[in-house]
Amino acid sequence: MSEMELSVVRQRSLEALRQKAQRGELFLNVAVGYVKVGRDRIAKDPDRRIQEAIGLVFRKFVEFQSIRQVHLWLRQEGILMPSIESGGDGRRVIWKAPVYNTIRGLLTNPVYGGAYAFGRTASRITVENGRKRVSRGHRRDRDEWDVLIVDHHEGYVAWEEFERNQRLNADNANCRGLMARGSVRRAEAMLAGLLRCGQCGRRLHVSYSGNGGFCVRYSCRGAHLNHGTQTCISFGGMRVDAAVSAEVLRLLSPLGIKAALMAVAERYAAIADTRQQAELALTRARYEADLARRQYDAVDPTNRLVAAELEQRWNTRLAEVQRQEERFDAIGMDKPSLSPTERERLLSLGADLHTAWSHPGVTAETRKRILRAVLEEIVVTLTEGRIELLLHWRGGDHTSLVVPRNRTGQHRYSSDVEVQDLIRALSRQQTDGAIAATLNRLNIQTGRGNPWTEVRVRSFRNTHRIPVYRLGEAAERGELSLEEAANRLGVRKMTVLRLIREGTLAGSSLQRRSLGDPGSANRGP
Repeated sequence: MSEMELSVVRQRSLEALRQKAQRGELFLNVAVGYVKVGRDRIAKDPDRRIQEAIGLVFRKFVEFQSIRQVHLWLRQEGILMPSIESGGDGRRVIWKAPVYNTIRGLLTNPVYGGAYAFGRTASRITVENGRKRVSRGHRRDRDEWDVLIVDHHEGYVAWEEFERNQRLNADNANCRGLMARGSVRRAEAMLAGLLRCGQCGRRLHVSYSGNGGFCVRYSCRGAHLNHGTQTCISFGGMRVDAAVSAEVLRLLSPLGIKAALMAVAERYAAIADTRQQAELALTRARYEADLARRQYDAVDPTNRLVAAELEQRWNTRLAEVQRQEERFDAIGMDKPSLSPTERERLLSLGADLHTAWSHPGVTAETRKRILRAVLEEIVVTLTEGRIELLLHWRGGDHTSLVVPRNRTGQHRYSSDVEVQDLIRALSRQQTDGAIAATLNRLNIQTGRGNPWTEVRVRSFRNTHRIPVYRLGEAAERGELSLEEAANRLGVRKMTVLRLIREGTLAGSSLQRRSLGDPGSANRGP
């Protein structure tokens, strides 16, 4: 009976807590940035420094769109964040350098969106070795929360903005389902996370190759990894990245000046945010120093045990004031405003987005953020000889884009067709070493911009399946080289060239080009 009575009392207590939570009046603890008003309400902390610090986190998340980037920026700028510390003297706020979980907690806690939530975590009960084991803190999906009351109190951001932040966090997660785009990374693939297979609907994977990993390739490997089937589609990323970037720049060009002005405003705002946080920290340090001074003045000077301790605290607070003053003064010197020249330069780049896009100072990460700001996703379908792209824009519009595919053996370093034909014709008359000398004399370089050598000519022939020159091959066909024809006629080479131009001798323009005749530069063999 006693066990049953304890169970009934426990159930009644838990039910009372649930009913109080359903009314939005149960607060087991209060998040930093809020204080309890009465027994069943909360309000923003009246400390302006705390309010500005939390608001700064949300503003920077809108700018950086990444929790980690917000965390790194706060650490780089030396901005402290408030934290709750409970001790013998009760609940008090301390300031310390932020860690990642602190920033993540601020951006994912619905209390900062003005909502009351209860039951976001759950306990799990298992039996191990015949004994009950309870593990707590398991996160639950929003649909499984016990209570969610929107517009319950004043939030630091609107509920719509809070939900938008959660969707962005979900997109930044990697390996979280087919629809998650993943976070923006610093690699060279511009469309990572945006491309989707037109056959199976899976997100395309990115692979890198070559020296430095600059060769990008997109492929649909989801079915192959999960089911062992063949890869749906696979294609090189250079042409696709360039085509999509050009299409985005074409549509964004009218907004270039506006974007440049917004960039100027954001730089001023960033400087203002840093200075504001430093000013609030300085104000707080001066208050604590003044409080320490008043405590020291109020103590009996003859009580040296207490007076010495208060004097030491006062000196510590004065040193902190000096440190905050130096930091506040250094912010304005280290980060000057835009000069008129810099402002005009930025506006000129805004007028020419293509120049700004290819500027050396623009990182791949910045370009990716621009693409993700305007594109929802891109559906890719491969057909014979081309790549068909269906661009889904943020506003709901759809546009089609077609990119030609490289055929086998074609790439950005492949030589021109004219060079291929020239080597094919020369290989019927000259050895690989002689062909290399001829190409270098004509100032013809390889696809990578290197001079020709015998090894490179041999590799080129093997790639394009060009037969090697065989000794006596030209004689079997009844052909003579320019030098052989001049020796047989007893004249100079230039005379033979003149006879060929006049039509007296039958010859090909290949012979004239091998001697560097400028008139045959655009003629076929």
